[in-house]
Amino acid sequence: MSFTLDIHHRKQALLKLLNSVQLHEEAIIKALYDDFKKPAFESVFSETSFILAELNHTITNIHKWAKPQRVLPSLLNFPSTDYIYKEPYGKVLIIAPWNYPYQLVLSPMIAAIAAGNQVVVKPSELTPNTSRIIAKIISETFDKNHVDCIEGGVEVTQQLLAQRWDYIFFTGSVTVGKIVAKAAAENLTPVTLELGGKNPCIVAENANLKLAAKRIVWGKFLNAGQTCIAPDYILAHQKIKRTFIDYLKAEITTAYVENPEASPDFARIINAKNWKRLVTLLENETIVFGGNSNASDCYLSPTIIDEPNLESPVMHEEIFGPILPVVSFETEADLQRIISKYEKPLSLYVFSDDTQFAKKIIQNFSFGGGCINDTVVHFANKRLPFGGVGHSGIGAYHGKFAFATFSHHKPVVKKGNWLDLPFRYAPYQGKIKLIKNVLKWFS
Repeated sequence: MSFTLDIHHRKQALLKLLNSVQLHEEAIIKALYDDFKKPAFESVFSETSFILAELNHTITNIHKWAKPQRVLPSLLNFPSTDYIYKEPYGKVLIIAPWNYPYQLVLSPMIAAIAAGNQVVVKPSELTPNTSRIIAKIISETFDKNHVDCIEGGVEVTQQLLAQRWDYIFFTGSVTVGKIVAKAAAENLTPVTLELGGKNPCIVAENANLKLAAKRIVWGKFLNAGQTCIAPDYILAHQKIKRTFIDYLKAEITTAYVENPEASPDFARIINAKNWKRLVTLLENETIVFGGNSNASDCYLSPTIIDEPNLESPVMHEEIFGPILPVVSFETEADLQRIISKYEKPLSLYVFSDDTQFAKKIIQNFSFGGGCINDTVVHFANKRLPFGGVGHSGIGAYHGKFAFATFSHHKPVVKKGNWLDLPFRYAPYQGKIKLIKNVLKWFS
């Protein structure tokens, strides 16, 4: 593993990767379309350009991030100089999901390489075309002992989890996240778990309703709703709910025309199993817009449902598809009652022109990350950590935070020899009062 420790070697590996991903960009865009008709714009916006930006940012900053960090020493250790060294964990396993099958493989992989680790990535078997291109990029770019791509299904994942790793990074569902955490615990392997949850989207009566509808429709139906940070349900103030639903309908039609199935800008559900799950969620619900489906193409139209029972299946699990429930609220107590029914979400969104109200919402609820007066876009800022809390995840990444995730922060005190204070050494008789005073004033 020693060759991965050299910063120059890491940077050269990332530069080689940059060349390769640029070379294969069109092939990735085609593969994403072949896997689930992902629109080219969304592929560029959320997958290929994201990775190019992440690579350039990492290559530019790798020397600064890897440099030992000098920190203020404790007076108790005088004279000394204190440092934090960034040390790679070693052998890292990255298990990626199918919804953003390119970005969510390469983004953590870039950080793991930058931090000096050996890496094995496992792409999703549900997006085989994208998986093949990823495997091709990795095999053409890296020594197999540095970075390797292993394709396959659930059995392959189980075999990988049965091995001993120094770090595991997993993106996917809460259910599988628990399985990964349990496997990692067998060897006390540290993990990052990027999971999900029911992300609330609050629309206050004083919000800019037309703009809010436009931004929510974009964030919700991007990737056909198969986004872990998509708004899962709307909490609309009862005074504006009907008007707001009309705005939502208008924005969906503007974005995807009268028949979204014919739109080149609307993706498909990943497979028949997930399509069936989503269609089943619509049973016995009040559909006020959409609800059209086509099993042969795994198509489900952008759909709005009105006032679902909070105990219904659609409000019991993360939707992960183009279904948008709208629930009314009247008071802040209503918000507390509804949002607290669920585990801590990965994201929370609030639309309001009342700065104090929005600030109170952000402070009163625990969630991974979110936005005021927009959706999803917090993911795009590499200077912000991205991750969950509670059941929505453990740990965070992106930019320098990703480098930190894949690095052990090793503290080192370099002690001077020109002075050696005697009070810490035995015999201790008569020193208790002295040590108490020293610790009181200088710790």
